Amino acid sequence: MKRLLLFFTLTIASVMSAQGTPPPISNLFAADDQANAREEALYNEATQKMDEGKWSDALQRYQQVYELKGRRADGALYWKAYTLNKLGRRQESLNSIAALRSAYPKSQWLKDAGALEVEVKQASGQPVNVAAQSDDEYKLLALRSVMDSDPDRAIPIVEKMLDNPNNTSHLKEQALFLLAQADSPKAGQIVATIARGQMGTSLQTKAIQFLGTESSPANTRTLGEIYASTQSTDVKRAVIQAYLISDNQAGVLTAAKQEANPDVKRAAIQTLGAMDAKKELSQLYATADPGSKRAILDACVAAGYSELLAQVAKNPNEQVELRRNALQRLGAVGGKDTNATLVQIYRSETNREMKNAALDGLFVDDDAADLVALAKSESDPQMRRQIVEKLAIMDSKEAKDYMLEILNK
Repeated sequence: MKRLLLFFTLTIASVMSAQGTPPPISNLFAADDQANAREEALYNEATQKMDEGKWSDALQRYQQVYELKGRRADGALYWKAYTLNKLGRRQESLNSIAALRSAYPKSQWLKDAGALEVEVKQASGQPVNVAAQSDDEYKLLALRSVMDSDPDRAIPIVEKMLDNPNNTSHLKEQALFLLAQADSPKAGQIVATIARGQMGTSLQTKAIQFLGTESSPANTRTLGEIYASTQSTDVKRAVIQAYLISDNQAGVLTAAKQEANPDVKRAAIQTLGAMDAKKELSQLYATADPGSKRAILDACVAAGYSELLAQVAKNPNEQVELRRNALQRLGAVGGKDTNATLVQIYRSETNREMKNAALDGLFVDDDAADLVALAKSESDPQMRRQIVEKLAIMDSKEAKDYMLEILNK
């Protein structure tokens, strides 16, 4: 068909040329290109004017682009609405958004238009119908708008959202978050009810987390009651996480002391380390069982608590395994004082396991200088070999120089 049309066009052109009439072929093929070029030029001019903050000039050009009904028409309608809003002509902006939805129901600009509509309505004081929105993001924008302007009206809307099984989990979680941020006793009661699991378990851990973001005596009391009344590992972990968010070291310490579930107990101890709770870790270590003591030593690394690690490592009455673990973790904490402790323990210990643990600590801290010094002074061939093996795989000048020194002997 295309070939036939081209043949027909060329035939007409040749006849008209023979009759002395200029062939119209270029006009036939260039018309669309000229229209597209004009549309693109106007669109670019409009965008430039908008970037310069010249809203009226931008509006005029976007209107011209829209009237061309070309490829840029839907985008021009959106930006027309945008510039009208900037000019304070909000009803006209909403009219442009409505025209975009009507004329271009599949436009890529519809999502942006929905967000703009919420913004325009909020600025103009018009009510935003949350339920009428079809997209989760639109619903959340609308809900945020209502929550900011009229929290008492928004709270029942959130309750319906949370109770609707057709709503996505993402929408429910974000709606719950907005509820938790609301400065309203009623909103706080609903979040606490969900956190207690009285409205099902799907949002319970999220509600617990949100209670932690708003530190208050009431929320702290609620979290403690939830922890004490549940057997769920997930719920207990969520409460500990909420304690971390609210910096409630006392709550985490209580969980670490009283928890019977070893996994949850270990999670509480690790959280104390993340909270830099040195005093609490030391207090806990004094009465902890061996398994918990190992977890406390790990938490000391997170807290940078070298003092307790050194105390355990030096204590001759402590289990050898725990002393060894403390020495190894001292290297992970690092620091000049820590390395001095490791060297001191290495030189004073006769137990090979302890000496090796001290070497491990220095190796972890990449302390080649002290390892070289120990290697040079070590009279035990087996222990010296242990040190050299570590230095051989260390990427430091001191270690490499010492390897060359051994080769040159």
